[in-house]
Amino acid sequence: MYTLQRFVFMALDPVHVGTGGYRLGRVDNSIVREPGTNLPKIPGTSLSGAARSYAAMRYEKLQCAGQSGHCGKPDCPICYTFGSIRGTEGGNAGTVSLGDAQLLLFPVYSMAGPVWVTTKARLKEAGFAVNAPDLSREKFATTLTDWSNPLNLGWLLLDHQAGDVAVTLPDDVSLDSWADVAKRLVLVEEGMFSQIVNSNLEVRTSVSIDPMTGAAQDKALFTYEALPRASLLWCDVVEDDYQKKFPQDDAHAKNFGHSRPLDVVKAGLELTEYLGIGGMGTRGFGRIKLLGNWEVNHA
Repeated sequence: MYTLQRFVFMALDPVHVGTGGYRLGRVDNSIVREPGTNLPKIPGTSLSGAARSYAAMRYEKLQCAGQSGHCGKPDCPICYTFGSIRGTEGGNAGTVSLGDAQLLLFPVYSMAGPVWVTTKARLKEAGFAVNAPDLSREKFATTLTDWSNPLNLGWLLLDHQAGDVAVTLPDDVSLDSWADVAKRLVLVEEGMFSQIVNSNLEVRTSVSIDPMTGAAQDKALFTYEALPRASLLWCDVVEDDYQKKFPQDDAHAKNFGHSRPLDVVKAGLELTEYLGIGGMGTRGFGRIKLLGNWEVNHA
């Protein structure tokens, strides 16, 4: 009836998906967070908008990228995949649903060098097999083979928990760069993860430029935060092709070898490696690389 596809991304640049306004606190422009955990995320709406826009570029159907102006024709792979408010019958619902991209691994500098921090529950939720000891708030476990001393993760100093740690990918799944990342994992207790992440987000300071003078504008200094480079995120995409009428005869679909809506989504998400997602794209922000994807057995 439907297909559940899991995608894993790595941030090639800092990623800033803002909340749309200023707030009092650590920074002026904060990023979107999950209310229950206070962890940063990339909303599914942002992923869906980028995937549609970039897929439309690849299909040379720029008019079908936005909220309005798309053709709404049944033989348009973009409108068929993501939906349309136009058409002969008043439009159609899309055949894919993109979920929020949740934080999987978070890079932190430590005395042992750069490491990726995560939790056992977070890895299992993403489909990884985890063998690790249970942890208290002041302990950590790691895949570093030559480290058994206390370890600093930002301003926190945690004690080492003895025990073997092994994290393996789902069967028949491969991810770019995983072999190197898997050697430098640090697992912490679930309650500590949010503290570590929010204490080690990238924070930058910028100033508005006066267009008349070309100099910094007075009283226009502002700060903003971002997910740091090398963060790993994962999201689920559900394909519900209820019509079973994907336009495989489209010239571009034939050229790309696309035969289903998921292929169109992948084609769009692949371009986020070059064109980015979120704000500050012209300031070196936003690029995320699709490391891999696999179908999840939902039986």
